[in-house]
Amino acid sequence: MSGYQSDMEACREAIRHGSLSFHAASRLLPSSVRDPALALYAFCRLADDAVDLQQEKGAAVLRLQDRLERIYAGKPDDAPADRAFARVVDEFEMPRALPDALLEGLAWDAVGRTYDDLSGLFDYSARVASAVGVMMCVLMRVRDPDALARACDLGVAMQLTNIARDVGEDALEGRVYLPLDWLKEAGLTKDQFLANPKPTKAIRQMTRRLVMEANRLYMRSEAGVAALPMTSRTGIYAARFIYAGIGGQVQKAGYDSISTRAHTSKPQKLAWVAVSAMKAAGTVVMPKSAVLFARCLPETQFLVQAAGRATERRTRSDTVFEALAQVALHERARRDALIDAHRRPT
Repeated sequence: MSGYQSDMEACREAIRHGSLSFHAASRLLPSSVRDPALALYAFCRLADDAVDLQQEKGAAVLRLQDRLERIYAGKPDDAPADRAFARVVDEFEMPRALPDALLEGLAWDAVGRTYDDLSGLFDYSARVASAVGVMMCVLMRVRDPDALARACDLGVAMQLTNIARDVGEDALEGRVYLPLDWLKEAGLTKDQFLANPKPTKAIRQMTRRLVMEANRLYMRSEAGVAALPMTSRTGIYAARFIYAGIGGQVQKAGYDSISTRAHTSKPQKLAWVAVSAMKAAGTVVMPKSAVLFARCLPETQFLVQAAGRATERRTRSDTVFEALAQVALHERARRDALIDAHRRPT
């Protein structure tokens, strides 16, 4: 087995164990897209886990920053996901702004950023989810702005679904992604909710709003699938229906994502794959939907602009530098606090 084949097998294993939904959808992509997509998603997924599962989240983000620097310098770390992603970056001329957007979103997580309103939550979702969707378009050799805008819609929808599903799980970790103005309308602060996370009527209504927003964007995203290569359409439809199905399970639970966590079954996934195949076949004869040309979300416009360029400078944006600087300060403060606590007499 060649080094590349060995790296790809490691990426497949990472996805198989880390994201069953993406693994199921990826099997429907043509091999020309599937392998680079697995390399991309393995790197992004492992990067997310490297931050999410660490207590020292700031340090993990800064290590990820260094890994990306080496990947874009053509000197990736000696790890399968890094080597495979470096090959993708080179072959597809992946704009640096796209993985940097993901890095910025993870940096926001590391410093415990909260979001004042739905637009702020869209900003976050654009970085941790839409950026991946736009990178998928690059792998399909698609850089049309309208198609990219609809890919961004799908990414935001999928992230809103994740947030709606994980309200209780996130609360246990001390995290709140619900917009703070929604909490304020219900007479709650972030700290009050975290002190006693219960599936009250108000919290379930907020979860419902997330699912409804996601459903609106899932519908908009469908118009972009017809702009993708024919061989990739079933896989993208499958991702859309499988994730929307998670939102459907949240709805069935009465939007209670605290007492339970929604999940979908293998038969359900297979049924959505069948629907996806039929939808993809229908795009051959259906005219383009006018929704394809809908204006992109303001929060995702920077991704559309970055990916729409044939080439992109491999330098960091000011906003990413700012996010990483905040992480560095946060990490320094954490370390200083630990040193002070160690020095303090008992």
